Amino acid sequence: MKNCAFILCVLVGLVFGQKAQAATTDTLAIQSLAMNKTLKVVVITPQGYQHSQKNYPVVYLLHGGSGNYKNWTELTPDKSLVARMSDLFDVIIVMPDGGPSSYYFDSPLLKESQYETFISKEVREKVDKDYRSIKTREGRVITGLSMGGHGAVYIATKHPDLYCAAGSMSGVMNINPSTWKVPADFAKIRIENFKKMIGEREESGPFYPGFNLITMTEQIKAAKLHLIFDCGVDDFLIEPNREMHKLLMANGTPHDYTERPGKHDWPYWENALPYHFLFFQKVLQAKKP
Repeated sequence: MKNCAFILCVLVGLVFGQKAQAATTDTLAIQSLAMNKTLKVVVITPQGYQHSQKNYPVVYLLHGGSGNYKNWTELTPDKSLVARMSDLFDVIIVMPDGGPSSYYFDSPLLKESQYETFISKEVREKVDKDYRSIKTREGRVITGLSMGGHGAVYIATKHPDLYCAAGSMSGVMNINPSTWKVPADFAKIRIENFKKMIGEREESGPFYPGFNLITMTEQIKAAKLHLIFDCGVDDFLIEPNREMHKLLMANGTPHDYTERPGKHDWPYWENALPYHFLFFQKVLQAKKP
C-alpha cells in the first residue's frame, strides 16, 4: 500500500507539479586529462540541498547519439521534467557530454574518445569533490537513452564497484547496425564510425565483442546490477532490446524489461524517465544503512 501511495503521489506531481523549478541547475566545465579537452556537464541539485547537511544519491543521465549534455533539459516536451525528478526523488542528477557518437566506451585508437574514463572517473570525482554526494556504489546509479542507454549499462557493467543500478531507454543493446531497422546509408556511417574507434573486425565473429552489450551478457550477470530497460514497440531498436531480454532471461540475470507504445523520440523518453526514477528510488531506499 505504501508503494502504491508513493507512485500515486509521483504521478500527481508529474501531472500537476509546478513548472517553476525549485531545483538548482549548474553547468560545469570539466577538464578531461584522458582526452585533453574540456567538456560541459549539467548538475541539478534538489530543493533543500543548499540548506541541508546530508549527502544525496546521484543519478547519472546520459544523452543519445548526435546529442550533447543539454539534451535532457532542452529537448523533453516538458522542459521542467528533469528538475522535477530531482525534487520528487531528492537526488542529484548529473548530465555529462558524451560526444556525438562515442557510445561511451574508451576507444583504443582515438585519444579524443575516452568517454568511459570521463564518466566513470573524471566526472564522478568532480561531482564527489564539489557536491554532497553519497560516494559509494550504494548511492550511485546511471541511465540514458539510445546511445546513452548502451553507455549506461556498459559503464556500470565495467565498473560494478561504482554503480548499484543501471538503466536504458530505447538503448543500443547491439551496436551492430545490421540489427537496426534503419536505411543502409545510415548503417554504413555507423559501421565506419566503429572502424575508426575500434579498428577492423573479424567478419565471421561477433560484432566487436567487449564493446557491444549483446556480447557481454555474462559480464552483466556477474556485475550484479539492479537493471531496468525498455523500448517502444515502434522503435527501430526494438528487436535488439527483445534479444537482450531473451539472453538475460536465459542466463538468469535479474532485470526489469518493458515494452510500451512509442517510437525513438522525445515524447517516448519523457514518458519513460519517471519509471526509471521510480525503479532507482526503490533500489536506493533498500541500499540505505
